[in-house]
Amino acid sequence: MRFDTRLVHVGQEPAAGTGDVVPPLHLASTYERDAQDPPRWFYARGENPTRESLERVLASLEDVRFASVFSSGQAAGATALAVLARRLVIVADDVYGGTHSLMATLRDRDVAVRYVDLADPEVVDRVFADGAAEGALVWVETPTNPLLKVVDLAHVSRRAHEAGAVVLVDNTLAGPVLQRPLRFGADVTLYSTTKSIAGHLDVLGGALVHDREDLHEAFTAHRTAVGSVPGPFDCFLVHRGLKTLSLRTERQVATTGRLVAELSAAPAVAEVRYPGLPTHPGHAVAARQMTGFGSLVSFRYRGEVTALLRRLRLFANAVSLGGVRSLAGCPAATTHRPVPPPVRARLGITDDLVRVSVGIEDPEDLLDDLRRALGAS
Repeated sequence: MRFDTRLVHVGQEPAAGTGDVVPPLHLASTYERDAQDPPRWFYARGENPTRESLERVLASLEDVRFASVFSSGQAAGATALAVLARRLVIVADDVYGGTHSLMATLRDRDVAVRYVDLADPEVVDRVFADGAAEGALVWVETPTNPLLKVVDLAHVSRRAHEAGAVVLVDNTLAGPVLQRPLRFGADVTLYSTTKSIAGHLDVLGGALVHDREDLHEAFTAHRTAVGSVPGPFDCFLVHRGLKTLSLRTERQVATTGRLVAELSAAPAVAEVRYPGLPTHPGHAVAARQMTGFGSLVSFRYRGEVTALLRRLRLFANAVSLGGVRSLAGCPAATTHRPVPPPVRARLGITDDLVRVSVGIEDPEDLLDDLRRALGAS
């Protein structure tokens, strides 16, 4: 079964007895038992059929056996850290702002966090050359958020494994249509399913996808213990959105290419950051490991960003990405505000940086909106 067919069919078998083409939503919090026999279904914090249907399709998208879903992407990340972060976490220097917050929780566990530029192959070689990475967790984003650096997944995975480290890739920004990290050697893929997978800006969720039974047992045991499970209706919404993921992604990527061309020619724009540009330093790597360059673009604006965002009518000034509605915002003031200002400045996450997430609106309307807002500066 090919990718797009799996999106619609896996975990969606017609219901026994009635033939519902959309399986019933299982809302029960507990299940009747036969005396004290070991039950298949015990309590919904641990087991739920609707949740497991979603997990089946997410695992199938990367041709692996296991996926565990969570109440949010942050809950998935926290579980990964609880299970995998023992002594050292090596993190890409440009990552989602919430990831910085997650890493801060490791201080109480005496786990070291080392931020490095994993988009630089020479830096990667040095990081894994001295033997200090044995047993480490390597946390990758590619493309990164919000600067859209590109990390060579095969190179990082190979060097990390040679050093005895485990590789987790937060694939939220690209999504499984455009990039499947496990194919390039990563051990675990993390998603905030809130973003492109659900796609409609109306539900929270997260997932860890992999092919290791030991990790599956550890992730689900931790989830059950701390209660970071998504409710069945949330799982239903994520699964419903997943069916149109390829269609939405195709439209969004095509529109983003047109917006990038417009931004690149605009006098009010000082710099455009997008992996699809041949001038992007990671363009060749992105072309090799992605099937498209994504629906997120960042640019540096020469004027007052707040005024620009107010002039935009179709791009909502809101955080998140990958949804059906186009969004725009200033990462320094929103998603990456928890990052210390000196770190933001060093990375280039400055007040002139605008991040745009492109939705599924008519491309001409989005272009008109962008031209009008930029032309008024």
